[in-house]
Amino acid sequence: MEKETTIFGIRAIIEAIKSGENIDKIFLQKGLKGDLFTELEQLIRQERLNASYVPIEKLNRLSKKNHQGAVAQIAPISFYDIEDLVLNVIESGKTPLFLLLDQLSDVRNFGAIIRTAECTGVSGIIIQKKGGAPVNGDTVKTSAGAIFKIPICKVDHIKDAVFHMQASGIKVIAATEKTDNTIYDVSFNEPCAIIMGSEGKGINPSVLKVADEKAKLPILGEIESLNVSVACGAFLYEAVRQRL
Repeated sequence: MEKETTIFGIRAIIEAIKSGENIDKIFLQKGLKGDLFTELEQLIRQERLNASYVPIEKLNRLSKKNHQGAVAQIAPISFYDIEDLVLNVIESGKTPLFLLLDQLSDVRNFGAIIRTAECTGVSGIIIQKKGGAPVNGDTVKTSAGAIFKIPICKVDHIKDAVFHMQASGIKVIAATEKTDNTIYDVSFNEPCAIIMGSEGKGINPSVLKVADEKAKLPILGEIESLNVSVACGAFLYEAVRQRL
């Protein structure tokens, strides 16, 4: 069931954080000062929440109410713990297929990827706490509701997820053009996790360095890259083809 909510007002957001609400992102007005605002900033740092400083016009678009320079979005889903999820998938007897999204920023791409992941039997999606697309009503809409049917985890850094996968016996495959291997040279039959990078920068070099294997899609036209959600679909369906 969807429970997406926008909270506005500094005091209300402080209380929401203290009560353990599942806050996805907080938008703060640039240049704002004051004791209460400072208290909110300290709480955000303490809880390691995802926050952005934005112009007041952005806040006015997010909430028509008196937001006092702060708007928070509560995620419409509850996030899974990565250790519990990986263990449950391994114990289920199914061959794990995880998806790691390295700071994917476009909410429509994110929603489309979730939809494809659900259709291809992905065991779970791992995203980074900061810097990625928000988990909000737009994500729900573009995923066609698939977001409620697939486990999603948040980690401090995608590298944390890579190391956890490897320690659990799961091979990590990076989707990157920086390799001679195509997806048809790689085995998806064993337990594996696929990393997809952000729309502009691809996979972070430090993440790429720790992947077990790299693979690319053959590009026959003149444009050198595909939309990330399309590329992700091609990778996932190659995994499905090999496993059928």
